[in-house]
Amino acid sequence: MRRIVLSLSASALVLCSCTNTTSGSPSPSNPTADQSTPDSATSLPGPGVPKVDDPIDVTHFKQAPCDALTVDQVTELLGPGVTPKPDLDAPAGPSCSVNPPRVTQASVLLIFGNVDQLGLTSVYRAQYRFFMPLNPVDGYPIAAYGLADDRTNHGKCQIAIGTSDRQTVDIGIAQSEENIGKKDPCEAARGVASYVIDNLRGVK
Repeated sequence: MRRIVLSLSASALVLCSCTNTTSGSPSPSNPTADQSTPDSATSLPGPGVPKVDDPIDVTHFKQAPCDALTVDQVTELLGPGVTPKPDLDAPAGPSCSVNPPRVTQASVLLIFGNVDQLGLTSVYRAQYRFFMPLNPVDGYPIAAYGLADDRTNHGKCQIAIGTSDRQTVDIGIAQSEENIGKKDPCEAARGVASYVIDNLRGVK
């Protein structure tokens, strides 16, 4: 069985969704965007941001975020006996955390963001210390981001998938200690994204 062994806490991903790079309290990923202005509403995507040509309606998953991964996919990724836990009131948006009981520091976190309605434009504008566009999945653009590049030392990566010009789904992972350095965690996150995209498109 092909297994990708992963881990990231909900609080860690919320922190990495902030742009403050100095001391103080974290701020939203796009603190200066004015959602009420026509410019913010009509000029999406922003300069240099890939357009989403085939938007996905994620309304169902905002009510049932753990439906974004099937039981078989969770087992393949993290092993048997894992129960995904939804949190509809998570600060950054409805989320699903998946933490295997028998693998040290391994998990997957999905967030259906509701901080703003700027989609990947918000991520591109945020000027994260670590930012890296990844190859799209079935035409859906992806970017890895964070306050630091934690791939090598900590085996962590968080990515944002543009499901429309206004909406992203964020995936955070970190590998178990024994797997750090054996595979790029951002590519592992992209593999999870391929499952998520298929499942999102499967709901009518």
